[in-house]
Amino acid sequence: MLPSVAPRLRALRRRAILTLESAARTAGLSPAHLSRLETGQRQPSLPVLLALARIYGTTVSELLGETAADRDAVVRAADMEPTKAGGWTYWQAGAAGRGMQALRVHVPYGAQGDIVRVHPGEEWLYVLQGRLRLRLGDTAHLLAPGDSAHFDSLTPHRIAAADRDGAELLFVHTLLQSPTAALCLGPTTRGETS
Repeated sequence: MLPSVAPRLRALRRRAILTLESAARTAGLSPAHLSRLETGQRQPSLPVLLALARIYGTTVSELLGETAADRDAVVRAADMEPTKAGGWTYWQAGAAGRGMQALRVHVPYGAQGDIVRVHPGEEWLYVLQGRLRLRLGDTAHLLAPGDSAHFDSLTPHRIAAADRDGAELLFVHTLLQSPTAALCLGPTTRGETS
């Protein structure tokens, strides 16, 4: 239960100078459903919170009542412990528990290049070293150091290192579902290349 969310939803909608009807329409909700959320009769799902945060020009953290003082805004390099998953190495580059997750990622050559991901949210990446193959839907892109991409995560996407030394990138995403395996559609057909 999130009892304190209801009054904040109403206050932030009013701060954004939106009527109940216009905010509901933009979020894809009925005015009655949004009214129930604002009065605490219903609890919002994470996708609804994310949609409302975008509409109100705020963050999910603010909707939930978290303040900047609740968390340390700075992550020191010495505190970034590497985590390996699926052959990739991740370093947490932002505070945990936020609406966006920031990572530094090393993508080795040949790792996870055949996994297509689809999930709610957005992704932004910036190539630091090496070249990266990025497939968005039916379009393939080759990104070099200094290149970036920003896309809706509901677009089927696949990321792979193009060089034998792998690729290093900064990666920011709004991941709304947690186990990484749940985000994967699995290997593509054999004849398809990035």
